[in-house]
Amino acid sequence: MKTTIVIPTYNEKENIEDLINFILDLNIEDLNILVADDNSPDGTGEIVLKISEKYPSVGLLSRKKKRGRGFAGIEGFLKAMSDGADYIIEMDADFSHHPRYIPDLLKKIPSCDIVIASRFIPGGMDEDRGLYRKIVTIMAGFYIRSLLNINIRDVSSGYRCFKREVFETIDLEDMISSGPPIVIEILYKARLKNFSIVEIPIIFKDRVRGKTKLDYITLLESLVMVLRLRQMHKKGFI
Repeated sequence: MKTTIVIPTYNEKENIEDLINFILDLNIEDLNILVADDNSPDGTGEIVLKISEKYPSVGLLSRKKKRGRGFAGIEGFLKAMSDGADYIIEMDADFSHHPRYIPDLLKKIPSCDIVIASRFIPGGMDEDRGLYRKIVTIMAGFYIRSLLNINIRDVSSGYRCFKREVFETIDLEDMISSGPPIVIEILYKARLKNFSIVEIPIIFKDRVRGKTKLDYITLLESLVMVLRLRQMHKKGFI
């Protein structure tokens, strides 16, 4: 089965080469890497392009329009599907989503439709974060699960593996999220279509190199998106 790992990036020059090399060293058969880069001014795309010259399984999707985590992810997923991927993994480039868990995702995906790398099930952990951020994350998760009726512990995890049928069914081109809330929107629409979702434990660590793109504005956008999705469902739009 062909697998494509989609990695949305913006200014990840300090991490992207090490991440790609770690994934390549896993020696997983029929696995491809697609970096969806939002025209990073730090040269992330150029690093990926240089690596792709040596490793044909590494590709660069250089994006100059409609920048944002949501748009990058969607375009990456569509490209992976057009290239024939059976399984699609999404992950961040900063090693908070450590690539050592990729074999665990692929081991589980044949028996379900979506596998989520989860901090909040037995064996998982959210390390290296202050108490305040942990409390905010827990409260936001409770809010999302309650309003959208999603029985998943780590609803905001962006480290996931999908069967291509999920993306074919939920219509990626009809997504409304342009930023990080895309993670919640895809999960919610997949749940409404009754796709089977399983969580596996991971240890999540904050990035060591580079600057985080997540802030309290992003959190607020996510909470507003939850309300928007709930209202759209009530009105029969999704």
